[in-house]
Parts: sequence; structure tokens; C-alpha cells
Amino acid sequence: MDYERLIDEETWAFISRTAESYPDDAVDLSIQDQRGVYDAMCRDFRQPRPMGVEAEDKHADGVLVRVYTAGDPTRTVVYLHGGGFVVGGLDSHDDVCAEICAQTGYRVVAVDYRLCPEHVHPAQFQDAWTAVNWAAKEYGNALVLAGDSAGGNLAAAVTHHARRRLDTILGQVLIYPGLGGDRTKGSYLEHAHAPLLTLDDIVFYEKVRCSGEPPQSDPTYAPLQDSDFSNLPPTVVVTADCDPLRDDGPDYCAQITQAGGLAHCINEPGLVHGYLRARTSVKRAADSFERISVAIEALGQQIWPYD
Repeated sequence: MDYERLIDEETWAFISRTAESYPDDAVDLSIQDQRGVYDAMCRDFRQPRPMGVEAEDKHADGVLVRVYTAGDPTRTVVYLHGGGFVVGGLDSHDDVCAEICAQTGYRVVAVDYRLCPEHVHPAQFQDAWTAVNWAAKEYGNALVLAGDSAGGNLAAAVTHHARRRLDTILGQVLIYPGLGGDRTKGSYLEHAHAPLLTLDDIVFYEKVRCSGEPPQSDPTYAPLQDSDFSNLPPTVVVTADCDPLRDDGPDYCAQITQAGGLAHCINEPGLVHGYLRARTSVKRAADSFERISVAIEALGQQIWPYD
């Protein structure tokens, strides 16, 4: 793959800066060391919260969450962070959540779900489900679910599980999610050696996520394994073109539309997995983050702007 042609100079600078804190062979480190270098990388990129955004840590029926507000919000976004189910937390995505709050005016509830390998699947799904139910009860208004990478997986898993159980989810916005696609074809092979996330990395994270063999036909683990894609809320998936997970997005949206639902996939050319951290230094990433915020706000207002 000719990444020198596909990826622009700004994005290469972001990739190089990331590698200074989080090396390509980070998965070879111990879990604690992986978390240490990931946290250091996130601190290096972290932006101050926008003026007017307030944040408070709370307990959501046993799950730690951080609630962001600016003014008097009419909607609530539940945000689930990425990190391969192994790294990340409330601080790693603090600035992303604060900026979504500022840009949409919505309340944002960031979820500090338990991590692997100390807590294997389905612990992460259970925490996400608990936090979403808590947000629905606590704030009494409609929800938009959002998340990046592993968090996109969890947001979709909750959305599938919520059918006939929770009727307050207005939509979901998934950012370069891993949804359990076929690793033997498509982008998994085309971008097996992509910058910042490789196929080997994905295999490593899957092994850590499970105590044994990965479950089959379990949409709480891999939403693309579901046999029923009907009655899902409007869905927007945003993918990075230079990412082995890329094809999960259009494949997932196709399943929803074939079942009669609304789904739209936005593929971002020249971007790589994890580009949310590049939104202040790479124009392509900044433009994508704007599209993400617009999608969250539109779904919260029950507007579908993609026809």
C-alpha cells in the first residue's frame, strides 16, 4: 500500500508525534506499560476544555462516569472511549467529550468501563449497558450513543441490545469502530500494515478481550454477528480510509439499510485509526470531527441530513 501517496504531510507529522509516546511495538509491552505509554500519548495531545464546559465525576449504578455540561442541555450523549478494551479511560478522551459538549450543546456522559484483561468480555458491555440505562433514568431525555474504535463497538452493541428494552436511543455515531468483520478479506488485508493500527494489533486485542475462544453469534461482542439488524435507530459511521477496520463501517450500514433502517457511512480519505487526536493539527481530521459533531447534533434533533 502506497501510504506515502495516500497520507498527507500533516497526517504523517501526527503519526510521527504519536510514535514518540506510543511506539509501533506497544502491544509487546506489559499491559501496565501499554497503559502508561497510552496515557502519556493522550496527555501529549490533550487540549484544554472549551470555555463554559463543566465536568463532574459521578457513579452510574456502580460505573464511574464523567458528565460534561454547557448551559441547559436538551439531549444526552453517552460516549464510550476507544483503546482496544485494554487502555484508555475518562482522561484519555476528556477533551474530545468536552468539545462534543461545546459544539452540540448536549450533555455528554463519558463511561469508564472496566478494562481487559482483568475484566474480560462481557464486562465492558455490561458497564456500557448499565451506564446507558443510568443516563436514561437520571436525565429523562433522549440519548445519542457515540464512541470510537472499541467504544464504537460498545455503542453499537448496546444499541442492538436496547431494542424492546430501552426506547430512548435516538441514534448512534460510531467512529472508526471495530464491529467484528471478516479479517480474511477487504480492508483487513489491504491495510494489514497501516500506520497506528495493524491486523496483528487487532488479533492481539481480541485475544486479550476473551478468556478463551471468541464468542460466535454474539452481538454484544461483535455487532456484525447479529442475525437481526431491524429496528435500529438512525446510524452514522465514520471510518478512516487507511485502517484495517475500515470495511466494518460500510458493511454494518449495508446490513441496517437492507433491514429497512437509516444508516450512512462517511469514509475519510488519507486518515488513519485514532485520528481524533489529530483534530487540532490535521485539517482532514478537523473537518471530520466537525462532521462527527454535526451528525451527533442532527440525530439528537431527529434530523436525517443524508438523503
